[in-house]
Amino acid sequence: MADHENYQVAIDILRCHLGMTAEEACAELGLDPSATQSAEAIDPLSLLNTN
Repeated sequence: MADHENYQVAIDILRCHLGMTAEEACAELGLDPSATQSAEAIDPLSLLNTN
């Protein structure tokens, strides 16, 4: 299985633009959410508010 980091951008796009949960995004990409680092650990929207 490929590194989760390679898919983080795709997961973030699915979460932010399509409103999917991290688990739904992983399933859409064919990834096993339990074998990957928790995508919920970093909220992509919170990164937009950093000054």
